[in-house]
Amino acid sequence: MWKRASSIERWWWMVDEKELVTASNSDSLSAQSLTSKFSSITPKSDVMPDYKANLAVYKGMPVRMKTLTMKNINHDKQLLDELEHIRNLSHPNLVRVIGACVQGDEKYILTEYCSKGTLQDLIGNTEVKMDDELKFALCIDVIKGLCFIHESLLHHHGRLTSGVCLVDNRFRVKLADFGPTTVFSRLMISDDSQEFKQECLWRAPELLRTGDLVGTKEGDVYSFGIILQEVFTTDSPFGIETVTMGVEYVIENIMDTEGEPFRPEFNVTDRLKPVKELAIRCWSELPHHRPLMANVKRDINELAIQVGASGSLMDSLLRRMEQYANNLEKLVDEKTVELREEKKKTEDLLDQILPRPVANQLKLGQRVKPDAFESVTVCFTDICGFTVLSSKSTPMQVVDLLNDLYSCFDDIIENYDVYKVETIGDSYMVVSGLPVRSENRHAAEISRMSLNLLQEIDNVKIHHLPHERLKLRIGLHSGPVCAGVVGIKMPRYCLFGDTVNTASRMESHGEECKIHISAETKLILDKHGSFKVALRGNIYIKGKGKMDTYWLLGEDQKMELF
Repeated sequence: MWKRASSIERWWWMVDEKELVTASNSDSLSAQSLTSKFSSITPKSDVMPDYKANLAVYKGMPVRMKTLTMKNINHDKQLLDELEHIRNLSHPNLVRVIGACVQGDEKYILTEYCSKGTLQDLIGNTEVKMDDELKFALCIDVIKGLCFIHESLLHHHGRLTSGVCLVDNRFRVKLADFGPTTVFSRLMISDDSQEFKQECLWRAPELLRTGDLVGTKEGDVYSFGIILQEVFTTDSPFGIETVTMGVEYVIENIMDTEGEPFRPEFNVTDRLKPVKELAIRCWSELPHHRPLMANVKRDINELAIQVGASGSLMDSLLRRMEQYANNLEKLVDEKTVELREEKKKTEDLLDQILPRPVANQLKLGQRVKPDAFESVTVCFTDICGFTVLSSKSTPMQVVDLLNDLYSCFDDIIENYDVYKVETIGDSYMVVSGLPVRSENRHAAEISRMSLNLLQEIDNVKIHHLPHERLKLRIGLHSGPVCAGVVGIKMPRYCLFGDTVNTASRMESHGEECKIHISAETKLILDKHGSFKVALRGNIYIKGKGKMDTYWLLGEDQKMELF
């Protein structure tokens, strides 16, 4: 019984692929939702897309998936011993290995999830301001993890890059992708893959020359020197060279044994020159000239004291959290300003679609109830001969013409107490006297606007038919209407009632370049005493029968009574 239990315990690391919930095998989860679900205190933008894509949920907790590019894994005693040793490794600066999924075509090692992504992501995140104190703290975390690995049975890391240094929500760095040697020494990595070439930028030159994928302690020290350069310059290793000449060129120069060793630029202030000197010692061409990680730890701590970046672990943690809070507060302020600007744009657009009092009600979340208005004046305009004009034009030319025409009209009506209801084809509908009641001023406002439209129509040119002239026909009528907001998607403020139909009839029975008004509108205009009106006569109006109608000729401003 004991032997059986012991045998089962040896297979603790085996994870069934069916127990993993990923964005690819779940309809309800995505890489973004996985991130937001398990790091509610962390902005989504903090975690880079590549890191998000490697997230999964295992037994209700978030895990990181490291893909193993190999066909078969031999479950021999050496592998089981190494996995057992990894299981027993416990250190604040090492990620916890949860298990491995090796049954399917794609194989993964599962480790704990760190919400800030990788050190590489943090260095490239312009929203996080890294001061010297934070830089030293990050590097010291990497050193602590390496020192523990070097003193353990693992002996060395072997694949150290800033991409395997994960950062948790306390800005603590944890090393990942260490061991087991029997697995990583047989990885089927293509020398032509971009991922492999990028990782070679951190690999020691002697390992590049021999093609060693396992690594050494001295190789880890070299890799840490590259990370020092990354952190303190906040730039990727060989950044300029890889962009201008390519990764292959950089790798060839690193492997070259002639001349000065090829290393990345490390430009820092005089205050940080000792850090640069430490990095130069770490990436020495001769492995035995590189310092031990224990000595690197001692030197980096002394340098931190010299530049005033030392302190207790709790002080360092509090300073890190305070810096993050300040960065987050600044980010929130920026997003708030952007939100206000977008809200103002939305409100301005709503004010253009609906009358301002109605729009204000909607902004407050109030329901806009239909309202009855005893007296308003409705105006309809129409382009005479628009059908013939359209037959001479392409659809695009018609659109351009109407845009020019209605842009001109829109500029004009801004000067009057009127509301543009809608445009249908070449028909332009305007009303005055609602939603704010204006007693008898609505007829005067619409009349003055109509006279202005008739005057300005000559300024609207038909660019594709320069010899043609637009001729406007206008009809006005005053009376009661009911108005309200109709629809939820693209809501419209619509008018209903016989007044709207009669105003439309005034326009359709009018004549070009004239303003045709009803007797009701004429009676209201007579109270002003300034408008010139001529009787057209008693004519037949379709759907209305015989009606007395008039022509609006103009206005004498000096005769305005009120």
